[in-house]
Amino acid sequence: MLEVGKKEFWFVVGSQHLYGEEALQTVKNNAAVIVESLNNSGKLPYPLVLQELAVTPDTITKIMKEVNYRDDVAGVITWMHTFSPAKMWIRGTKLLQKPLLHLATQFNESIPWATIDMDFMNLNQAAHGDREYGFINARLKKNNKVVVGYWERENVQTQIAEWMDVAVAYNESFSIKVARFGDNMRNVAVTEGDKVEAQIQFGWTVDYYGIRDLVDYVDAVEDAEVDALFNEYKDLYDFDYGDYEQGKWEAHVKVQARQEIGIRRFLEAGGYTAFTSNFEDLHGLQQLPGLAVQRLMAEGYGFAGEGDWKTAAIDRLMKIMSHNIDTGFMEDYTYEMAEGREAILQSHMLEVDPGLAVNKPKILIAPLSMGNREEPARLVFDGKAGDGVVVSMADFGTHYKLLVNEVLAFEPSEAAPNLPVARVLWEVKPNFHDGIRAWIEAGGGHHTVVSLSLSTDQILAWAKLVGLEVALIK
Repeated sequence: MLEVGKKEFWFVVGSQHLYGEEALQTVKNNAAVIVESLNNSGKLPYPLVLQELAVTPDTITKIMKEVNYRDDVAGVITWMHTFSPAKMWIRGTKLLQKPLLHLATQFNESIPWATIDMDFMNLNQAAHGDREYGFINARLKKNNKVVVGYWERENVQTQIAEWMDVAVAYNESFSIKVARFGDNMRNVAVTEGDKVEAQIQFGWTVDYYGIRDLVDYVDAVEDAEVDALFNEYKDLYDFDYGDYEQGKWEAHVKVQARQEIGIRRFLEAGGYTAFTSNFEDLHGLQQLPGLAVQRLMAEGYGFAGEGDWKTAAIDRLMKIMSHNIDTGFMEDYTYEMAEGREAILQSHMLEVDPGLAVNKPKILIAPLSMGNREEPARLVFDGKAGDGVVVSMADFGTHYKLLVNEVLAFEPSEAAPNLPVARVLWEVKPNFHDGIRAWIEAGGGHHTVVSLSLSTDQILAWAKLVGLEVALIK
């Protein structure tokens, strides 16, 4: 499984010396309580680490420099306990290269009307400090996230947790490496893109390899390794022999097992976390990788077919953001247009992510007209139900655009005994006609990444961090 390394977030509290040392000690104590409580809440995917009070420009600048330097620090959460003059924040905030969340909260939930005095007002003036601090972030164009609400509330903690996942994905995006096995599918427009601009804006490295480079790795796999992996398949999946003789069927499946091992070793050797294939470029491969790709996607690798490196990178990005839960590569295939049952059938020739399976996948073999190779093995299953978000990226020559559509996935109610691929069904929002029309008019492609665990707000937060135009359909 592709894992993200150990990460943490720094909690930085703004104040100033104006209120005296006793007040500052109270600020420290309150901040420590909040950090400990949030860390013990079980809501946050990564720990918070309290830093020294931000009461001078030098302190703030030192903290932000250290954040930039340390790979294990994924971002900064700031809280203005009191009024913190924003000029102190300019240098450090300008230098900050990691995501920033401004938590607009206060230590006390309610105003203690019976005892409130000016000492309390001076000490607990987050409403005052938030405006001063918010102004400087807006002027510096930091694209920061603002979360408003009492820190003990579940919805506030959920927003912080979701932003943490976005922040980690943003940082990890600069380490995404896509291996392209072969070029893009010929004559297809939407899979093209400016790879240099993608590396500048999103951090993605995209490298081309002739298919023979991969074949060398596949051919080097030992038969014993293939047999061992095939035995794993027996424990994990149902076997559907169809009309194939058992020996021939197993030989075809073992081709995919050999490809799985070879592709994984190639990716590991080069530090790649995403890849593409192309059925028009299979020189030296017995089959188009199907089951092999599906298994690698389940481990967390990003993927897209036909050389679509943009979607492969987004797939990896969203897998990081979602902890690889219910997230995967997808393709629009055919419409259900019966009135009252309108939907889109999502699938692919072979490579549908088994992380989206609602039932136990089965391995079967079927002919594939594309690629002119042996019949490939693949996992077949039905997709899960749930609210989801579908994402696609398009290069318009002058700029990149992110297409985002909210959907409602549902389990198929009818069998499809002659369909030899996995299938996912969903309704698009706001409705079938307007949703599809808006997607087409905005230039949305047929390759997408769907997630049933991420929110639209998380996708928009990442787009904001990288300065990406978004067409939102909901």
